Amino acid sequence: MLLAAALSLAMAGVSLAVFKGATSGWIDAIWSLLVGAAGIFASLIPVDGWEADWRRQLLVGAIAGLWSCRLGIHILRRTVQGAEDPRYAKLREEWGESWRSRLFLFLQIQAAAALLLAAAIFLAARNPTIGVRWSDVVGVAILVIAVIGEGAADAQLARFRSQFANRKKVCDEGLWSLSRHPNYFFQWLGWTGYAIIAIGPAGAWSWGWLALAGPVFMYWLLVHVSGIPPLEAHMMRSRGTAFASYANRVNAFWPGPQNREKPT
Repeated sequence: MLLAAALSLAMAGVSLAVFKGATSGWIDAIWSLLVGAAGIFASLIPVDGWEADWRRQLLVGAIAGLWSCRLGIHILRRTVQGAEDPRYAKLREEWGESWRSRLFLFLQIQAAAALLLAAAIFLAARNPTIGVRWSDVVGVAILVIAVIGEGAADAQLARFRSQFANRKKVCDEGLWSLSRHPNYFFQWLGWTGYAIIAIGPAGAWSWGWLALAGPVFMYWLLVHVSGIPPLEAHMMRSRGTAFASYANRVNAFWPGPQNREKPT
């Protein structure tokens, strides 16, 4: 209950900041940092009946913090440069005069989403299996790959956008030649790592299976709700046929070889 209240109050504060003129980029930056902070708290705070191997708790908490700081700082750097998130700009346009109340509710839903993800981290940290097992190694390896992959994708896109000649082009280099949203793919991948750690080496701890809610929820959110759909709608408006050609060749989410371009 304490964690839920803290997340709700924090996102209410973000709402107030946006109402007073802060750019919308602060929303995702603060949300990312909150998920990490909540994950660290959930991993390490003593909870009666949920005792676990302290090494697993520290490892899971550390990785949650690493992912959160990397993503949060990346978004903050972009935000302080004055970048407005086109997804939120479009929502504000669609919501009209009721945008303040609807944004407040939307961010409270994000607080609930952060709580769900923190619960997945909690379950990974609280697996009662003693000692570091193969599931911990695999889960941590996936999480490390996810953090590195997401960071590489963000860096490649930032480098592409920094070149004036590319201002009207679509990034089709590096990881972006394999997926239209490699950063989203690696973000989703990380949550599968927590689920593997939570389920454990034999899957005998029934609570651990609930951590699958993390990757399932993130896939739904990124692919069907607030990730790919609004972002690609913006790209179609701003890049037109260039993005349509790119979308015709490159998978939306799952990395893979480019398809032979088909008539649109």
